[in-house]
This record gives sequence, structure tokens and C-alpha cells, in this order.
Amino acid sequence: MVNPQMEEWEDFLKKSFDEIDEALENRYGQLYPLHPNRPAKGETASKSRDGLFNVGAAFSPGFGSEHGRGWVVEVDMVTLAKVPKSVQSEIEETVASMLQEKIETAYPGRGIRIARDGTAFKIYGNIGVKYRL
Repeated sequence: MVNPQMEEWEDFLKKSFDEIDEALENRYGQLYPLHPNRPAKGETASKSRDGLFNVGAAFSPGFGSEHGRGWVVEVDMVTLAKVPKSVQSEIEETVASMLQEKIETAYPGRGIRIARDGTAFKIYGNIGVKYRL
């Protein structure tokens, strides 16, 4: 049985990442060529399966992590071109900023944060869902 609070959180993340993906495609999508096997933006039913970007998050139990358990934000650029680290960092910072704004609007006062945890960004804090490891 699926926890309805978890389902709500996951739906929120999916919708947010789709909106962020769209913004990234509009801002950066023409800067780098797509991988030859990747469909162009809008050619599939899923934003994660077409265009230059695939943005999402995966749960981490947080062992050895500065911030503990949470969701590691993944930002993939699907290109064979060499993307400078400065551009990658700029895009990751943009994603983190946009996502933090969406979280604060949807979940005010919960103390949900996004911060670097090692080399990646992590969403952590009280999402209001009871879960077990």
C-alpha cells in the first residue's frame, strides 16, 4: 500500500522537475547538441526522455552524508559534447534555486532545504511523511 503523503510528495517532485526541465530547455537547450540517440524536446510523452535535460531525484538513506537521509537531485545533460564544469555548476545551482522556491511555496514552514552534500545537491528536512528504512 502506498503512503498517500509520500505519493503527494513524489507527485510534487515530478511536476516540479517537469517545470524545471522546461525552463532549462528554454534557457540552455540550444547550447549543446543532443546525443544522437536522444529524441528532441517534446517528441516523447515524458520530459525526462527527450531534450537535452533529465532532471529528477532519488532517495538516499544518507549513510555517511552531511545532511542525512533525503533526495539526491540529479541533473543530466544528454550530449556527447564537453560541457565546462562552470556551466554544469551554473545549471545545478539554477535547478537548486528553482526547486527551493517551489518547495517553500508548496511546503511552507517545514524547514525543507536543498544544499550541496558532497558533489550533489540534496533535498532534506521534514517533508511530513513517516517512512522506515
